[in-house]
Order: sequence, then C-alpha cells, then structure tokens
Amino acid sequence: MKEHLINFSAKLQSANFQKTYPLDYCIPVYHAVSNFHLPHLKHIIKYKSEKEFEKDLDILSKNFQFVNWDEFKDFRNGNFKPKKKIALLTFDDGLSEFHDVVVPILERKGIYAINFINPKFIGNTDLMYRCKASLLIERIVQSEKKPLNVFDDIIYNDQFKKLLIRKINAIKYSEPEKLDDLAKNFRESFSDYLIKYKPYMTFEQLKKVTQKGFGISNHGFDHPLYHELNLEEQIRNTSQSYDYLNENDFITESFAFPFTDFGVKREFFEKIFSTKDLFCSFGSAGLKRDSFEKNLQRIPMENGKDTNQILKEEIAYFNLKKLLNKNTIHRK
Repeated sequence: MKEHLINFSAKLQSANFQKTYPLDYCIPVYHAVSNFHLPHLKHIIKYKSEKEFEKDLDILSKNFQFVNWDEFKDFRNGNFKPKKKIALLTFDDGLSEFHDVVVPILERKGIYAINFINPKFIGNTDLMYRCKASLLIERIVQSEKKPLNVFDDIIYNDQFKKLLIRKINAIKYSEPEKLDDLAKNFRESFSDYLIKYKPYMTFEQLKKVTQKGFGISNHGFDHPLYHELNLEEQIRNTSQSYDYLNENDFITESFAFPFTDFGVKREFFEKIFSTKDLFCSFGSAGLKRDSFEKNLQRIPMENGKDTNQILKEEIAYFNLKKLLNKNTIHRK
C-alpha cells in the first residue's frame, strides 16, 4: 500500500526540484561507480555505471549547487548564501572506485565529494562482512560452473540455493567466523580476493584524493550496524576511527553511520558531540528531518533508479509523512 501511494504521488511531482524539494540541502550518498562486475558489491549494492552516475550528476547540477565541505559548514552556520539549494555529494566505505573512477569524473565536472571510510579495511587488510557475504552469494549463484565443496550433491537445487542465500544474508557483524567457515567450504579465499582485486583505497590513494581537494572522514572503524552495539561499543568504534583520521590529517568534524542510524538513541549523539570536535553526523534514511538537529539524513542513490525518480519518490514520501506529522525522526 505504501509503495503504491509513493509511486502514485511521485508521478504527480515536478522535475523542477528547486521548487518542489522541501529542504534547503540535498545529500546524496553512493558507494561505488563501475562499468564492471564487482562480486563483493553485486549482492548488496546496485552500484551505477559511469554513464548513469554522470547522468545523476547532470540532473543534480541542474537543480542544486554542489558545495565543498567548508561551504557546507558555512551554509549551515548561515555564512554562505548559494544561488540555489545546495547539494553535498557523499560516498561511503573508501572503495577503490572512488580513486580510480569517481575522482576523475568529479575533477572534470568541478564537483566536490567527501568519502566516509572504515580504517580497518584501508590497504585491503580485511573485507567488510557484508562484502564477504556478497562474495559467498556469488559463489552460490555460480556454483554450476565451480561446484562448492561440501554441498556438491544438493547445491544445484534452486530452493536450497535460496535458503543458503537467506542464511548468509542473516549473518551479523558479530558473527564473522560463520562467513570465514563458509568460505573454506565454498573454496573461496577472502585474502586472495583482497590481493587480486584490491577493493579498498590504500593510504597513499587516500592522501592523493585529499591532495586533489576531496574529503575523507569517519564511517566507524569496521562498519558495524550501530543499533546492534551497546553505547560503549558505539563510542569505541566511532572514536577508534576518529583517532585514525586525526593522526593522518583527514576530516574529523563529521561522522556518517555505517548502514543506518535507525535505533540509535539520543544518548549516543549527546556523548559523541560533547567529546569530539564534530560539526555534524549523517544518517541515510532519505529525505527526513531529525530531532537531533546536527544529525542530517542522506538520500541513498543506488536502488536501480535514476535521480529524477529517486528525488520524486523521496519528495512524495516526505509530503505524505508530513500530513501525518511523521517526517521527523525522533530520538529517545
């Protein structure tokens, strides 16, 4: 019912987002841009091709004024008056495509972006657990070409494949050993994959993109789902990443939640903003306000749709929720 209402309302929305967009800022979030098959992302992110990404940028540029980090802070402080509503382009996870693909496109178009990284994975020393899950799911999908080890007799049954994929998708951040054990049975080596494909930026590449004027900031140390952590663990994970950024002269004034800020209590925000030099934090719940005013919501752009459709649906949903006084996230 909700999807039907949003889709119907979106059809009525104008593509002139300068007039219809309800907030004075737009914060899109991406992870990777690639024309190639990326097994570690394929089953968790619908990443866009270079052509699709450039089309997104053209639509956003037409309707918003892209700003850099300092301009964004000045705007929020009332010290910068843009010609249009502003857009801050963000990326998550510090993936190598940002250095190899995204930065050259943005340099050509004169657009700034900030990338929120997990220090644990820099230099390809490890792979985020959901990326490991994506690799294992790809092995299941491709199992007819390269049979799995312990399931050779039954893996070709589609129902079993679907069950196995559901089980893998249910594995949590706190259960990494389950993924490692499955990898052995699946004849999959995460370490070999990291060496061969290098999915994350190296420290040298991080420094290179900052020298080009782009931002690197805090995404937690190892990409946990924050509402599954207690307050002490949340603070520790955030601070561990903050310390890495501070030691290496990256941006420490911002923090973007891995996955989502859903279920994170006000106590975390009050604690982290009182102990660190944070200017703001970012969720990824789409076009919404937040009762903690320094926590700003971003719009996920990797759902298989183009920017026009994404923004129309976000605006439609925002307006529907506004009728019920439910377009603000309230923190307990």
